[in-house]
Amino acid sequence: MIRDHQKTNGGELKRGLKARHLTLISIGGSIGTGLFLASGASIHDAGPGGALLAYIAIGLMVYLLMMSLGEMAAFLPESGSFSTYATRFIDPSLGFALGWNYWYNWAITIAVEISAGSLVMKFWFPHSSTFLWSALFLVIMFGLNYLSVKAYGESEYWFSMIKVVTIVIFLIIGLLLILGIMGGKPVGFTNFTAGHSPFHGGFLAILGIFMVAGFSFQGTELVGIAAGESENPEKNVPKAIRQVFWRILLFYVAAILVIGLLIPYTNPNLVSSDLKDIAVSPFTLVFKRAGLALAASVMNAVILTSVLSAGNSGMYASTRMLWVLAKEGKAPKLFAKVDRRGVPVNALIATAAIGMFAFLASLFGQGTVYMWLLNASGMSGFIAWLGIAMTHYRFRKAYVAQGRNLEDLPFKARWFPFGPIFAFVLCLIVILGQNYGAFTGDKIDWNGIAVSYIGLPLFLLIWFGYKWSKKTKVVSLQDCNFELDQDK
Repeated sequence: MIRDHQKTNGGELKRGLKARHLTLISIGGSIGTGLFLASGASIHDAGPGGALLAYIAIGLMVYLLMMSLGEMAAFLPESGSFSTYATRFIDPSLGFALGWNYWYNWAITIAVEISAGSLVMKFWFPHSSTFLWSALFLVIMFGLNYLSVKAYGESEYWFSMIKVVTIVIFLIIGLLLILGIMGGKPVGFTNFTAGHSPFHGGFLAILGIFMVAGFSFQGTELVGIAAGESENPEKNVPKAIRQVFWRILLFYVAAILVIGLLIPYTNPNLVSSDLKDIAVSPFTLVFKRAGLALAASVMNAVILTSVLSAGNSGMYASTRMLWVLAKEGKAPKLFAKVDRRGVPVNALIATAAIGMFAFLASLFGQGTVYMWLLNASGMSGFIAWLGIAMTHYRFRKAYVAQGRNLEDLPFKARWFPFGPIFAFVLCLIVILGQNYGAFTGDKIDWNGIAVSYIGLPLFLLIWFGYKWSKKTKVVSLQDCNFELDQDK
């Protein structure tokens, strides 16, 4: 069933991603500044118990979503992933909206990451040019994606490996400090229950951390995009998906537990989640407590790799999504062209240009335009997750309705239909609760509501605008297409 490439009218994508690439893309996809910096503020706002509860709940949701995506991606490894699946199993208009939503989200993320990279470099070179660093990082991200899919996979493998090694070392050192083996006395639960309880701020504080945790995990779905260029997706995709649960459990939950045990949530240093304050990253604070003099510089270097990794992945994901949209007739055909190395160069150039223009917008007019662009993309990742949950539910229903045997699936998601339904409901709560504070004050903050929720009406406008203009209909279960790589 699996072919060596994906045919298009403009060329072929190469299946150049090996099992180790896909596994590290899956593991490293969501490890970034959300863990290294924002985790401290989460603990401060909701207490270590509240932060743990929020991350476990969102972690469970993401695990179930990845199970859903894994079932579809192992059976139909397409670079369009959930956009293509929504087109086949729900409605072409939803696939259109999800595809453009995801492309836009990652294209804007490129601008965010190159801006963040220049801030990180200011730690070592405080008087250097922001523009020059950003231009350098954009060139690096473009170059890694221009070379080949294997170059992207290899670079992401090493970026992710650095993050994984850092977290493992952090957990080992944290455990030694907690047990009193690396200096001092055993700390027990003294810091964890500072203020008489591990929970702080009540339900609304935990709901607020849901948003932070959700943003932290975004990028995990990259494995679905990468499946389209995996050497052996029936085997490699399930392997990568199975790693998600352990990654969530070990990296996020264990890291927050270690921070909560070692640093009281009342510590004011935990409040900051700014790239300018690397010195008060909870990871840096723990490493310093262990007597590592270069802790701040080491964490700054790790955060730089996280930023480059996120930008590199954003360039890859948005380029492939634009290529698929063109292949399916939902974007200009010139973006469907692929060079002899299997790289959709036109789609790559367009994506890099959007990232560059969004970055330039951040330099003028006090960044007002950039902030609106950023806010419009804010809930795009959650919308993509909603799309995955909806599509998998329909995928399984259509699969059974057409008389197919579930045992023939290369990978079968657990707990259907609970999994996609639970993920859908929790994700919807996160989307609607983006800025609950705007509704709870003495006066409704209409500007705050507009800034926070602008992405939702934009998505609905694209969805129903395409539906109205193309007169698309919901695909019946019997007509859902399960054939791989069908050209339009």
